[in-house]
Amino acid sequence: MKIAFVGKGGSGKTTLSSLFIRHLTAAGAPVVAIDADINQHLGPALGLGEDEAAALPAMGERLPLIKDYLRGTNPRIASAATMIKTTPPGEGSRLVRVREPNPVYDACARPVELDGGAVRLMVTGPFTDADLGVSCYHSKTGAVELYLNHLVDGPDEYVVVDMTAGSDSFASGLFTRFDMTFLVAEPTRKGVSVYRQYKEYARDFGVALKVVGNKIQEPDDIDFLREEVGDDLLVTVGRSDWVRAMEKGRPPRFDLLEEATARALETLRAAVDATYERRDWERYTRQMVHFHLKNAESWGNERTGADLAAQVDPGFVLGESVATPA
Repeated sequence: MKIAFVGKGGSGKTTLSSLFIRHLTAAGAPVVAIDADINQHLGPALGLGEDEAAALPAMGERLPLIKDYLRGTNPRIASAATMIKTTPPGEGSRLVRVREPNPVYDACARPVELDGGAVRLMVTGPFTDADLGVSCYHSKTGAVELYLNHLVDGPDEYVVVDMTAGSDSFASGLFTRFDMTFLVAEPTRKGVSVYRQYKEYARDFGVALKVVGNKIQEPDDIDFLREEVGDDLLVTVGRSDWVRAMEKGRPPRFDLLEEATARALETLRAAVDATYERRDWERYTRQMVHFHLKNAESWGNERTGADLAAQVDPGFVLGESVATPA
């Protein structure tokens, strides 16, 4: 199951995504966690020291390896150099799974020990001084989009992505890659403005969107969010001494998390798991192709010198029954 946490900067989406990752891992579920935010804070939120987090291998710097592996023997893709962030899989492509070992995980993922288990953590890499004026952050999140395009995941296994703040993810098809998108919103006008943007953009793509109200202090905060987002408000989270300790780098055992926050995390997982029965792999593949053709026409063909529309395998539908070539 693929889950995105989005919201405006400072809304607490990284904190909540890290709590959800801990919740899943403590329950014994296999989890791949991805930090796709321009500000890379998921590692520290999961307990890594600053130096450990800075040493994590960046997916954006390993795009050639990722592309070469995923291309496999797909005859429609002449070389890894002609793959772009939206390139869809086809017959002969290598697919990835949550639980398996593979060269992408070997190069990009590192295990992070948490209470009750471990999570595979991958990061896009920070936006550096060398990128200023010559690159955009979507060149780094493109590695995440390629990974998700080739991911075959099932029930009771999870990929949790901490997305970049605001509505930046709409610059690509990445926002359509998830079974559930949790939008973290504070009870303020700015907090719900990002929700309105997301709701409007996602409307035509069948994106499952639920709001997590954060930093709730009084009943009026809940009333405000309910008035603004209606039934999309799934759950609310208030002050947490456990989270305060975590933010100071001294988290207690996870089983000491306050009961109200633990119940909220259980509600999030139930909402995610309920989406499994509504999965539509044909629509998922169709949207993948849609954004690939848009990118090919607008910049991909010119940049690669190839007709990227020819990469689309019209008979291929991604799904759990698709076999991965040796």
